[in-house]
Amino acid sequence: MALMTAAIAPAVAIMTFIYLSKRIELEPLPLIIRMFIIGVIMVFPIMFIQYAFETEGFFQTPFLKSFFLAGLLEEFFKWFFLLFVAFRHSDFDHHYDGIIYGVAISLGFATVENIIYLFSNGIEIALLRAIFPVSSHALFGIIMGFYLGKAKFSNSSSALCLFVALIIPVSLHSFYDLVITVFDQSWIYGILPFMLVLWGIGLRKIRVANKHHEKLLKQ
Repeated sequence: MALMTAAIAPAVAIMTFIYLSKRIELEPLPLIIRMFIIGVIMVFPIMFIQYAFETEGFFQTPFLKSFFLAGLLEEFFKWFFLLFVAFRHSDFDHHYDGIIYGVAISLGFATVENIIYLFSNGIEIALLRAIFPVSSHALFGIIMGFYLGKAKFSNSSSALCLFVALIIPVSLHSFYDLVITVFDQSWIYGILPFMLVLWGIGLRKIRVANKHHEKLLKQ
């Protein structure tokens, strides 16, 4: 029970923060829950694909593994389901909603991944997992959701925003994974400043998305 609590608590805390950071009416829960569940389900086919490529020896250099099997594979599936489930939904009616749904699907994925890692390696790594992998997934989700929200409410650059919603999280996730892989025991010296910058970007995206609501209310 303690291990499950340690595995799930970071996602609950981050999701609550993101949810309550919306400055106008709070988002209905059903679509948030649905996106979280999709993130949970995604873990298993993605792990199977990663295992298959590893078994066959494809994309096993640090760069190719980080880019194709971590960054591109994981972020593409998040982006795909956000686009075809949440993006067209009637509840997605404000810029900030993209952030909520992006974080929900990301934390669904990160929660199952975290449970698997903690059961395999012990509760001792729970704090590190919360600070780095779990929160990084959420931050990638903030950025992806921000640009999906921008795409939905932009008249001129929708296609570009949809592309950016994919390519930036893919690039950031790939870089994160590459640092972890290449630096091995000293990875924290590269990841810590990266995470600080990432949190700064994420919090700024939250502020900008909320300001979009304020502009609409003034019109």
